Amino acid sequence: MNPKFVLEQVSQLLFAPVLLLLVALVVWTLVALGMFARSAAVRWRGRRPAVARHAAQIDAAAAAPGADLDLAIERVLARAEHASLRSLNAVRFAVRAGPSLGLMGTLIPMAAALNGLARGDLPALAEHMVVAFSATIVGIAIGVAAHVIAMVREGWQREDLDALRLYAERALRAAQAASPTERPA
Repeated sequence: MNPKFVLEQVSQLLFAPVLLLLVALVVWTLVALGMFARSAAVRWRGRRPAVARHAAQIDAAAAAPGADLDLAIERVLARAEHASLRSLNAVRFAVRAGPSLGLMGTLIPMAAALNGLARGDLPALAEHMVVAFSATIVGIAIGVAAHVIAMVREGWQREDLDALRLYAERALRAAQAASPTERPA
């Protein structure tokens, strides 16, 4: 069995899945851009739903009787941080996957284009080159859009987590001031 033939067949088998994944990532990126625009509009109006939700959880933890207040509030902050990191994972994946799939979508049809060139089949060459360069452009566009979304959302999440930490510190101090502390004799 000829290894070059095997590699050629494997790459040709990957072509359709690569193009389908690129199209799926385009759709996902458009949805992500819409969600990003909605989040930006909400933040522009001065609302931060994630901060409000976690602040309510901090208030509930601070009001819970008999609980170790420091640990309960720290647990809420850890959950908030974990949720914010988890929400960025898909965007970070698209930052890397878009250009990678675009490159694969470029190189696979280039082999067929070079075959067309060798045979003198210029229409086949042109068809494969159009697909190749289109895949490159789409992959890079996905990566750029996802990178912009990731950068802005990371900034938002840092601001939100800082606001939550400050809120948690105030809630902790207020709860400690409201409850009598035992002093050793």
